[in-house]
Amino acid sequence: MQFDIITIFPKFFDSFLLESLMKKAQDKKILTFRIHDLRVHAKDKHKTVDDKPYGGGAGMLLKIEPLARALKNIKRKKRCRVILLTPSGKQFTQKKAQDYAKKYDQLIFLCGRYEGFDARIKKYIDEELSIGPYVLNGGEVAAMAICEAVGRLVPGVVGNASSLNEESHTTPDSIEYPQYTRPENFKGLKVPGVLLSGDHKKISEWKAKHTQKRKPLR
Repeated sequence: MQFDIITIFPKFFDSFLLESLMKKAQDKKILTFRIHDLRVHAKDKHKTVDDKPYGGGAGMLLKIEPLARALKNIKRKKRCRVILLTPSGKQFTQKKAQDYAKKYDQLIFLCGRYEGFDARIKKYIDEELSIGPYVLNGGEVAAMAICEAVGRLVPGVVGNASSLNEESHTTPDSIEYPQYTRPENFKGLKVPGVLLSGDHKKISEWKAKHTQKRKPLR
């Protein structure tokens, strides 16, 4: 799986790509990340990528020309999807992460800043996505969240692949059952007895029951 990310802050991704599973997946050649500096594709001497909106309004918009040039210069695989990251997009879900991991070999992300994009960019994309009903300073955090959610589903990225089968949200509207480790008793807080019983049937029933009923912490 290849991820291409267009941004005006390429260094934003340094620690994300150099730590943990994302780094290991790159070392194994399972995942590839290419970070594209949008300013490289600006033609004026000041490398301008934003301008005031026609008709007035607060803030600045990312210009269409450098965005279009950046997309044109990214070599695309056959199974590729171009994604615009914006608060007004459809909300990203675990189901989408699963679909992307199965259907595509390459995802291209456009990270917004300021007041967003010149609306004509919509002619160059396949989809608009948001990671939640709130506004961030830019699309970089959203890009990292989606890359990690999708990337970890690519075979070979997570060491124990079976751990992906019982995760929260793998089945719609379900939250994974609570889990425990040593010690068995911590200041009066005890591990449920059934998990210590060794009875695999009862343990499976307990997990199924608590997967259905457990609610996320608020």
